[in-house]
Parts: sequence; C-alpha cells; structure tokens
Amino acid sequence: MRVLPRSFSAVPSKSFVLPDLPYDYAALEPAVSGEIMTIHHTKHHQTYVTNLNAAYEKMLDAQAKGNIDAVIALQGAIKFNGGGHVNHSIFWQNLCPVSEGGGVLQQGPLSDAITAEFGSLDALQTKFNATTAAIQGSGWGWLGYDKVAGKLKIATCANQDPLQHTHGLVPLLGIDVWEHAYYLQYKNVRPEYLKQIWGIINWKDVECRYLAAK
Repeated sequence: MRVLPRSFSAVPSKSFVLPDLPYDYAALEPAVSGEIMTIHHTKHHQTYVTNLNAAYEKMLDAQAKGNIDAVIALQGAIKFNGGGHVNHSIFWQNLCPVSEGGGVLQQGPLSDAITAEFGSLDALQTKFNATTAAIQGSGWGWLGYDKVAGKLKIATCANQDPLQHTHGLVPLLGIDVWEHAYYLQYKNVRPEYLKQIWGIINWKDVECRYLAAK
C-alpha cells in the first residue's frame, strides 16, 4: 500500500547508542551484584538498542518507499525497544554507589514535595514498593511528576512502556522489575529487591529531574 508521495525522502538516521554507566559494574554491591549489572547493561540494554536501531532503519526505509503498512507494523518494535532504551537510560542515572551518596535524600525541594504528598520518605517507599511489587509479569515502578496537578505520583508501566506516553507523567525515578534486574541475586523475592534498592538511589539525579520538570 503506497500513500506517501514517491518524492518523500526520509531524514538520514542517527544510530541510538548504549550509554556508559557512571560507575563500575560492581559499585552498587551488595544491593545489586556486579554480575547482574554487567548482564543487564551489556546484554539486555544493548539488545534494546540494537533492535531499536534495526526497527528504526526499517521504518525510515518504509517511509521513503511510501509503505504505510510497513510503517504501522514497525510501531510495536519501536515502542518496545525504544521504551527499553529510554527506561534503562534513566534507571542507570537513578542509581548511585553508597560511597557517592547513594540512598541519601538531602533536605530540599524534592524532599519537601515528598513530605507534602506522601508524609515522609518512608511512606513513599512503602507505597511505591507495594504498588511495584504487585505488577503482574514484567514492568517498571515509577515516581513521576504530574505537570497539570503539580504533584508527585506513583505509577506502574507494563513491559517497557514509557511512563510519559502511558500516564502523562514526567519520569523522575524508575525501578526495573523485570526478572533480569534481580533474579540472579534475589530469585523470586521481588519485595526484597525493592527494599534493598533504595539504598543506592541517586536522589541528586531524581531532584534534578524534578526541578527540570517543574
């Protein structure tokens, strides 16, 4: 099916790349093992990037040929792999070794907003963990910012669905609860993984995202 003009030319593509981690693979131990981080980053995230580039190239080619059927058929792969790339890129920045301040939320605009919305950081963590642990299958737990309401909100997304395009929230903090993120270390005890990961949250990064979102 050809519905685009033959003269249509796709914009030359620029490949998506796997971002470097801002810390060593073993730097988040004991909360997350170096083995998990190595596999998660170099295998899982890399696969999302590789598949995203492949799907995107095919889409550009289909657009250039005016093949709308192929463009539509590729949207699922672009959403899944693009979401995986976006989500993981945020996730790596959301984490930080304890030696560099991981797990410590300083008094400031974000801590004030958390207290106003949830009562305390402990209360936020309790609600977040309960909501995220209940995800059926694979997905992500998120702390996002609702620009319309001017409030922090907890949300979950299935698979690799991106938060902003699913719930309309600006992503501040995302925690991956696909089994590849924790199973080698925590087996099927997802709640324990969620409990331990708060000790390596990069609250400085989360606050920067919060201030930018406002």
